[in-house]
Amino acid sequence: MEDNTPGVFAGIFGSLFYLAFIVLIVAGMWKMFEKAGKPGWASLIPIYNLIVMHEIIGRETWKIILYLVPFVNIYFYITLFVSMCKSYGKTGLGNYLAMIFFSFVYIPYLGFSSDVRYVGPVEGATANSMNPAV
Repeated sequence: MEDNTPGVFAGIFGSLFYLAFIVLIVAGMWKMFEKAGKPGWASLIPIYNLIVMHEIIGRETWKIILYLVPFVNIYFYITLFVSMCKSYGKTGLGNYLAMIFFSFVYIPYLGFSSDVRYVGPVEGATANSMNPAV
């Protein structure tokens, strides 16, 4: 029989690295939710965290159903990430691309950075009532 010890250690190391990665993302999302005045524990519940994100950006919650439609869901995830950036005062193409492609780093940045503040919803009637110039 072959000794598979290196493979076992690689699997354990990979699993622990992945778990730490997920914990960092969830912790960042928890802090983002708290900055927006929402309960941080909502980041732990899979569909409810989407509902809370829609509330944070001011998007209607019924649009969550559209995440079930193939290809349409890609559009809605991208617009959700862009609107999350705007809701936390981060505008510009660089911020949007960082959130879309490197959200595993950008979500903890938005959550833990003391420079980032929640500025309010950017979509829907709530955003228009908060910004009379629109």
